[in-house]
Amino acid sequence: MGVLNLTPDSFHEASRVNSTDSAVSRAVAMVEEGADWIDIGGESTRPGAASVAADEELARVVPVVSAVREALPETCISIDTRRAAVALKALDAGADMVNDVSALSDPEMSSLIAEQGCPVCLMHMQGTPGNMQDAPSYRDVVDDVRSSLGETVSALEDLGVAPNKIIGDPGIGFGKTLEHNLSLLSSGRDVIPDDRMSLMWGVSRKSMFAHLLGRESTDDRLAGTLGVAAKAKEMGVDIIRVHDVAEHADLFAAMGALR
Repeated sequence: MGVLNLTPDSFHEASRVNSTDSAVSRAVAMVEEGADWIDIGGESTRPGAASVAADEELARVVPVVSAVREALPETCISIDTRRAAVALKALDAGADMVNDVSALSDPEMSSLIAEQGCPVCLMHMQGTPGNMQDAPSYRDVVDDVRSSLGETVSALEDLGVAPNKIIGDPGIGFGKTLEHNLSLLSSGRDVIPDDRMSLMWGVSRKSMFAHLLGRESTDDRLAGTLGVAAKAKEMGVDIIRVHDVAEHADLFAAMGALR
């Protein structure tokens, strides 16, 4: 899954695009490099980020979803949003899936997913982007994340959403310390509350590599990112969300050849 950030403040500056034309060009390039999914987002959820007004988020993402769908009719598109109103407009414009980092905090999102019949990715986050890294704390991070995701999954199932349309994301860096992140990654599919669900990892260039490797600049975190990605398949990961599609595609191709 290639990341397409339509924000002026996403944490990795090189991932930002600021026009529909440049967004389409980036999306086409990522698909040519090997992306199966393009994940389009119009609100930064980096630690400390402020919320974006709904009208602004809609103005950023809907034209791009429509243009990417026209340019790439066979490519899967996900809309990265916490708002049901934005998700609906993006799905109408051609998105296939909702990627919600708040795991359906919007009370309208669950019914929207059920009505639309689309896949959904539920990411665990402790707190909000504005405060999630203040003092994250868990009794047992793997059990707590699995339990939290399980409650949301159960609510969706009650609305008729099949588990095989639900993707779980442990939320690396979203209300977690380095130790929490490493425990969640090491747990693989144990963090997923239902075996019929898929698992997604999003570790690309995140701050865990500043704490783990001393790489303060996001520009210096590709090697660490690839090191984690190399473990993804054996840990049961189905989708990996990345900024650097070509490098990950090469990694997986080389590893596949050795297997």
